[in-house]
Amino acid sequence: MNAFERLKNTIMADIHDLMDQKEEKNPIMLLNHYLRQSEQEVHKISKLVDRQRTLNGQFARERKEAEEMAAKRAGQADLAQRAGEHDLYEFALLEKEQYELRAAQLRETSERAERDLEQLEQKYEQMKHKLKDMYIKRMELMGRENVVRANRSIDKVLKPDGVGGSPSFRFDEIEQFIERLEQKVTANYERSSMEARFARLEKEMVKEEVPNAAN
Repeated sequence: MNAFERLKNTIMADIHDLMDQKEEKNPIMLLNHYLRQSEQEVHKISKLVDRQRTLNGQFARERKEAEEMAAKRAGQADLAQRAGEHDLYEFALLEKEQYELRAAQLRETSERAERDLEQLEQKYEQMKHKLKDMYIKRMELMGRENVVRANRSIDKVLKPDGVGGSPSFRFDEIEQFIERLEQKVTANYERSSMEARFARLEKEMVKEEVPNAAN
C-alpha cells in the first residue's frame, strides 16, 4: 500500500468516525441528509425512466415505419414484376428485404426495451417506497425526540433534585412556597382576628365601667 492509499484510508476512517459521532449526537440531522440524497437519486431515476419511455415510443414508431415501408416495397416489387420492369423489381425487392430486416431488429430492440422499462419502473417504485419509509422513520424519530425533550422539561419541573444542575422552578418548591404563604396569611388572619376580639372586649369593659363610676 502506497502513501496515497494510506492517506486516503486515514481520511475515510476519520470521516466515518465523524459521521458516527454526528449520528449519535443528532440522528435527525443525519437522516435529513440521507433523505436529501435519496430524493436527488429518485429524481434522477424519474428522469431516466421518462427518457426510456420516450425511447420506447421512438422504437415503436421506427418499427411501424419499417414494416409499412416493407409492405409498400413488396407491393411495388409485385407491380414491377407484372409490368416487366426488372430494374424496378430488383430495387423494390432489395428495399423490401432491408426494411424487413430493420423491422425485425427494431421489434427485438423494442421488446427488450419494454422489458427493461418494466424493470426500471418496478425498481423506481421500490425506491419511492423506500423513500416514503424513510420519511415515516424520520417522523417516528422526531416523535421520540419530542417525547424525550418534553419529559426532560417536565422532570425539571416535577423532580426536586434534577441531574446536571439545580432547576429554577419546581412544582414542589412552588407548593411549599404556597403552603408557607397560606400559613403566614392564616397566622396574620388569626392575629388580626384576636386583635379585633381584644378591641371589642376593651370597648365592652369601658362601657361597663362608665355606669359604675357614675353610681
